Amino acid sequence: MIRAANSKDAPALVEIYNWYIAESVCTFEEERLSDAQMLARIASSDGDRPWVVLEEDEVVLGYAYASVWKERAAYNRSREVTIYLHQEATGNGRGRQLYQHLIDELRKKPIQCLIASIALPNAGSIALHEKLGFTKVGQFSDIGYKFGKFVDVGYWQLIL
Repeated sequence: MIRAANSKDAPALVEIYNWYIAESVCTFEEERLSDAQMLARIASSDGDRPWVVLEEDEVVLGYAYASVWKERAAYNRSREVTIYLHQEATGNGRGRQLYQHLIDELRKKPIQCLIASIALPNAGSIALHEKLGFTKVGQFSDIGYKFGKFVDVGYWQLIL
């Protein structure tokens, strides 16, 4: 089941996301989040910035959300999109289903452009985005620094 995220989901989302903070360069955050911090992020969602979760057998396996791309008014029809799955729930189509749901929700809004940033290398994330119609539009070299190494970030775009 895919549904809107709510305050009760914060602990499950923290568990998923904190694994990525500690174990990967998929996020450039370095400090684990608390439930309260995640709750504040979920609370920022609105009609044009939805948060959705994938739940199976009452267990949250992943989440995806849209956020403001940049604060300037002329970007108000663009959103940055992000997805995180529990590390044991990847590779079986769940991510595509969840992300497609988010994209379909955003198509109903006055949103024109979706942007996804991907820390590289990340073949799985690239494949997911490209299956959903995103195209690579740019790359920054050595823009992030995590776990003692520099990380490139690529940008993919989907025009709705």
